[in-house]
Amino acid sequence: MPKKGISFIMFSGTADKFIPLGVLTQSAVNLEMPVSIFVTGWAITAFTKGGKEKVNRMPKEFEDMAPMLVQGLKDIKAPSWYEMLKEAKEIGDVKVYLCSMMSQALKIDTKNGLDPIVDDVVGAAAFLQMSEGNDKVMI
Repeated sequence: MPKKGISFIMFSGTADKFIPLGVLTQSAVNLEMPVSIFVTGWAITAFTKGGKEKVNRMPKEFEDMAPMLVQGLKDIKAPSWYEMLKEAKEIGDVKVYLCSMMSQALKIDTKNGLDPIVDDVVGAAAFLQMSEGNDKVMI
């Protein structure tokens, strides 16, 4: 019997959300859980070509702590959120979907402008149907 999967809904474009996305995705595939990720809102720009390098902004309430976190991650040699996600896709069942409505609203070139880590562009209803039965987590 296949394991129950988990679906992450990524809507924020700040670094404090991308780090847990990478960690939780890797953890899930290490537990042999299928993972689906729906990217919408401001998070969508991180999944365009060159977008992953722009994920460095922290929310205002954490700006004073950001240098400590960045240094701590370097000290423990933690991979970037993108590296964690890429590795998880290589070893497990991980799919990354971009929200079609937000892609259109932000005028994202979904034919040539997406990072290769993206599997498809789908609507919210299609994503919910594809991930039916999965636990859903908002990040």
